[in-house]
Amino acid sequence: MFRATKNAGSGVTIVRNIAGRFASRVDDAARLWLPRPAPTARELSALRTVAASALIAFPVAPLALAAVLPLSLALPVGAGLVGALTLVGGLCAVGLAGRAPATVLPAPLPTADAAPAYDLFAGLVTLHDLRGSVTAVHGRDASAFLAWMRDPAGRGFIEQIHVSDRIGFLRAIDAIRLGAGSETVELRLERGSMTEGGAQLLHVRCELAAIVDNGVLSGILVQSRDISAEVALKADAASKAQAAESANEAKSRFLAAVSHELRTPLNAILGFSDILSGEYFGRLENDRQREYVALINQSGAHLLSVVNTMLDMSKIEAGRYELIAEPFVVADAVSACEAMLGLQAEAKGVKLASRILRGVGEVHADRRAVQQILINLVGNAIKFTDAGGIVTIDAEVVGADLRLTVSDTGIGIPAEKLAHLGQAFMQVENEYTRAYEGTGLGLALVKGLVALHGGGFDISSRVREGTAIRISLPLDGSGIRDVDQADGGEAIAEFPPRLKAQDPRRTEAGATPGTTDAETRGVEKGGATDGEAYAKTA
Repeated sequence: MFRATKNAGSGVTIVRNIAGRFASRVDDAARLWLPRPAPTARELSALRTVAASALIAFPVAPLALAAVLPLSLALPVGAGLVGALTLVGGLCAVGLAGRAPATVLPAPLPTADAAPAYDLFAGLVTLHDLRGSVTAVHGRDASAFLAWMRDPAGRGFIEQIHVSDRIGFLRAIDAIRLGAGSETVELRLERGSMTEGGAQLLHVRCELAAIVDNGVLSGILVQSRDISAEVALKADAASKAQAAESANEAKSRFLAAVSHELRTPLNAILGFSDILSGEYFGRLENDRQREYVALINQSGAHLLSVVNTMLDMSKIEAGRYELIAEPFVVADAVSACEAMLGLQAEAKGVKLASRILRGVGEVHADRRAVQQILINLVGNAIKFTDAGGIVTIDAEVVGADLRLTVSDTGIGIPAEKLAHLGQAFMQVENEYTRAYEGTGLGLALVKGLVALHGGGFDISSRVREGTAIRISLPLDGSGIRDVDQADGGEAIAEFPPRLKAQDPRRTEAGATPGTTDAETRGVEKGGATDGEAYAKTA
């Protein structure tokens, strides 16, 4: 039974579609045949009736005549008789429709007082009756529209709407009839073959408004404005966004592939240079050879640190950097950082110190990521601090967060340059930092790792006085758990990360006296440091 009902509904839909197409073809023929440019709706209705009757009579009349005449004579006589009667009936129908009283419609639109105002509206302004037929045409740009449009009177406007957009327009008309005060719909108008050049479809935005007279809906005002330029801009923006996204993904894959392929030969270079420098298979002949071997090892370590940083950054950007959270003692991570970078600080004549306040115990976080953060920050602080300066690591508990502050007395960064810090491959150059090498990846990586923990990041700096960078991490690892729940257990983040709004308690403490943004400059400028290289190759 259900199948029969469904088939019946499909049959009704097919019949309606055929009838609609037939009526549309009759209307087009009527507009070409009648001498007047715009036949009335009543005339079109009469012609549809005559055409439908003729369609039925064409097969019936010859069959009826075949009963009294030979079939060879009945077919041409019947067809000619039906054709003649159709022409006569069409003429009579048009004549009677023209003299017959008009169907009761809403009040004529527009009124004499409103018509001049409608001509001031931008675009094409059409006034419709409650059936959607156009009763008047106005608008400041009406002449530009009518230069390529067919006459929109009656059903002409609707019939020029692209077939897939007509339902939206009719729904808007219906919404006005049901009580809505206004509606907006975007659709396409068919320009037709009469327009030379340009697009075949014109994108317009139609704003519909109800015309109410004494509390009764009397008509609908439609203001149509050309939005082809806006649509083109949207399409262009979408295309460029897609191209940028594809290029970004390709860049991430390239970085990951290149970084992976470089690590194997670099590890071999470092290993064999360590063996040569240790003179395990015989002493080197002179100090020059020892110096060159040491330079090979140092350069390989620096290059490996850069490659590792690029690989970590590409993982963060691709959303595939997984955090392994575990409880560990904060003091142990700070001590490990001091041990790795102590020789570098001593060789440069910089004092490296740490201050861990009471109450700082364990933190639930990714130990490798936290040590990476400290190594990047401290290594860059040392790089941008002159001999005789101080680099300090402070650890304290502020509320439910662990705050790590790395400060120095280095070269600092101008206030107008701080907004650029943390962008990948971005180095803030000036007369003080131009001599320092680096890739500009270090601070970007730090920001990404902090964001993965759900922490906060803050920088303060003064030129020639120093830098202070403050990192806040939830003690209980709640930021990582939020990411796990949102992403199915895998901690991922965008790169560059969108840092969360910091809690006021995370930013209430200032930088240690005498410390400013030299460290910040160092982190951004230097990217991965030599200390990080030691950590990677240890």
